[in-house]
Amino acid sequence: MSKSAPNRSRLKRIPERASYNPDDIHAILDAAPICHVAFQVDGQPFVIPTIHARLGNEVLIHGAKASRLLKHAATGAPLSVAVTILDAIVLARSVFHHSMNYRSAVVFGTGRLLDDPEEKMAGMLAISEHLVKGRWDDARAPSEKEFNATSVIAISIDEASCKSRSGPPGDEDEDYALPVWAGLLPLRQEWGPLEADPGRHSDVAIPDYLESFA
Repeated sequence: MSKSAPNRSRLKRIPERASYNPDDIHAILDAAPICHVAFQVDGQPFVIPTIHARLGNEVLIHGAKASRLLKHAATGAPLSVAVTILDAIVLARSVFHHSMNYRSAVVFGTGRLLDDPEEKMAGMLAISEHLVKGRWDDARAPSEKEFNATSVIAISIDEASCKSRSGPPGDEDEDYALPVWAGLLPLRQEWGPLEADPGRHSDVAIPDYLESFA
């Protein structure tokens, strides 16, 4: 993946907000909790939300072997992956200039099935750690049955771009005289208090890696 603007991922609308730098794209992929994968089967487009992780220049997804997305991705068919992080609603003095502050990335590539057991387990670990860092070493590892029932797909980042907006509203000069409040309505994702499973072993101590969330 280069820092230039490839054809499929080149931004045409407000291109000054774009970046093709792999470091910028990777940072947004790593920060997003989920992704949406787009694919097409027999002329019908689909978009599926799923947990992901990034290892190097690949996006990893996983699920049941029977998954239509994973079976299609394993064929090497073209795929697109998108993530978006919303940071604020931008409230302008005119409806036209209302906007959002956000960070987004779009990836184009193809999938490959991780059939080597060590590579597949490393992919499952990466996805678990993307969800909650430290959980893999604490919880039970996949059983042989669970491992065999799961497919892990690595999607190559062949082309990608990211786009972002930050800062205050951009009103027309004449609208600054209007007595209308303008500014940002920030959105901050926060984790709530931990809720222990009431079924069994509710007295087990909270692990250190979860204390930081609380």
